[in-house]
Amino acid sequence: MEDIFCSRRLSDKRPFGAVETGVPVQFTIHLPLDYSFSTVTLCIYDGISYLEHIVMSYLKTENEQIFYRVTYTPEVAGVYFYYFSVQHENRTTFIKRSTGGFGVFSQDAPDFQLTVANRNSKTPDFIKGGIFYQIFPDRFCSSGIRHNNVPSDRILRADWGSMPYFLPDENGEIKNNDYFCGDLKGIEEKLPYLKTLGVTMIYLNPIFEAHSSHRYNTADYFAVDPLLGTEADFRRLCLSAKKIGIRILLDGVFSHTGDDSKYFNRKGRYSSVGAYESQTSPYYPWYHFINYPDQYDSWWGFDTLPTIQKGNPDYIEFICGENGVLRYWLRAGASGFRLDVADELPDFFIERIRQAVKAEGEENLLIGEVWEDASNKMAYGVRRRYFLGDELDSVMNYPFKDAILSFLRYQNQEEFIERIETIVENYPSGALHTAMNSLSTHDTERAITVLVGEPLNGRDRQWQSHHYLTLDQYQNGVRLLKLAMTLQYFLPGVPCIYYGDEAGLQGYRDPFNRACYPWGAEQTDLIPFLIHLANLRKEAPALKDGMIQFLKTVSHVIAFRRTAKEGETILLLNYGEHPVQFPSSFYHYRCPHGHYQKETGHITIPPSDFALLTKRS
Repeated sequence: MEDIFCSRRLSDKRPFGAVETGVPVQFTIHLPLDYSFSTVTLCIYDGISYLEHIVMSYLKTENEQIFYRVTYTPEVAGVYFYYFSVQHENRTTFIKRSTGGFGVFSQDAPDFQLTVANRNSKTPDFIKGGIFYQIFPDRFCSSGIRHNNVPSDRILRADWGSMPYFLPDENGEIKNNDYFCGDLKGIEEKLPYLKTLGVTMIYLNPIFEAHSSHRYNTADYFAVDPLLGTEADFRRLCLSAKKIGIRILLDGVFSHTGDDSKYFNRKGRYSSVGAYESQTSPYYPWYHFINYPDQYDSWWGFDTLPTIQKGNPDYIEFICGENGVLRYWLRAGASGFRLDVADELPDFFIERIRQAVKAEGEENLLIGEVWEDASNKMAYGVRRRYFLGDELDSVMNYPFKDAILSFLRYQNQEEFIERIETIVENYPSGALHTAMNSLSTHDTERAITVLVGEPLNGRDRQWQSHHYLTLDQYQNGVRLLKLAMTLQYFLPGVPCIYYGDEAGLQGYRDPFNRACYPWGAEQTDLIPFLIHLANLRKEAPALKDGMIQFLKTVSHVIAFRRTAKEGETILLLNYGEHPVQFPSSFYHYRCPHGHYQKETGHITIPPSDFALLTKRS
């Protein structure tokens, strides 16, 4: 591959990665000498129509190469794409993107990306350098308190830790109506434990009243589900958490409601008149009926989840208004929202959501559920604008999760680095350093299962329910999970522990990834290890918002440097089967983890271990 341009090299593109409006971006390419007397043009467009064709100026001839340079200053926020056009001897060739950000002569390769965010866009500072902890409320901890007003059609289980019901009933329905009775007071009781893990923000899966254990079928946006407790319990949880430096992030499900809700009321549970019951209902305009009342738009075809007409002004006001859902719960003590299925919420709606969330405090956090690269996501034929300054602070960082787990299972280091660097290059700095870096979630298999278990490959729930890791697999899984957590904690973004991962829970998809936390029967190595990682994060200020540079190293070692104004951190991770020694000198670094000989500067890393080096500016 000829070295003609690299978007990740400051000598070729400055500054690195995404920029803000009004920031000049300098592009430099270097062509072979036989491209003398060429006309070189920078072509920038927004993915739909061409915006700029800028002829590059001759800069110099050096080392058998001709250098061309141009400076482009974007004034409008957007996701832009660019390539270079070279007119030479009556023919035109293009320079487009290849692996590693390198330019190649190609007509068919993808274009380079330039993300441009609004100059004044900001993301909350408090979470950067912190740690998330995700809780599925029914399965984390039960206080044992008997709650009032619990609907009689719920199955309340007394066998904490047993398998959730997963088979369809006699009508072929999976109702998710068995509950292990985890509650808000149970979470409050465990706040000291979460503090020892270094947690600074708890992400709660839905807590609003809903008639399923997952609660993604909201029945009443203004009520805590009775099995979880009361609004007073929620307020007390927020206050207790805040006292020890932990904030609460709520799950906002605004693309659909439950059919068994006060707004739709298909089952007649509520005294209010729902959209299903009457076309005169105040909620009728929220939904789209095809053949009233039994045919209506629903989320992915599930008739239990009727979708909302997100452009309905009454619904927007209901969620985003002065006395709307968002501001109500923020005033009750929440510090932000995670938006479920953000791809299905139109941009104008997310903009209104942001306005409401930030009206209650600029430091309130708004995270979106996006599974792909959120900087250039296309959804329903529209290029999304999540990171341009008017919508999300950041997203759940599924690309990092997939990159880490795939790398440790299959050991393709080049692919891992490419996947990480692509996100780092495409995401604005604020979004990158507030991204939620999970290894497992309520929607994916447990990380330990992904790392060493038999691949799911679309198998059904019956198969999933009977497949567990062997003892040898489990022990190997713990080893690999430690390596995964190490990467999770030191890559850009904020690590998110999915409850029970630190206790060694395994399992495939829903509901097997939503088992009860095994209090008193935890895996013994992982919790101390995560506490150690949390302490290391505190000692390494560069991890808050430092940029990343991968370093060339020996086989089976991942090495990268994080650099910020406050200092520098280097991670050397040995994922091989043999110890590795680095003879280089690290005299000017501290080594809070690793076998370090201060006299010589040598570092020895055992198999499946790492060294961390830190230096303050």
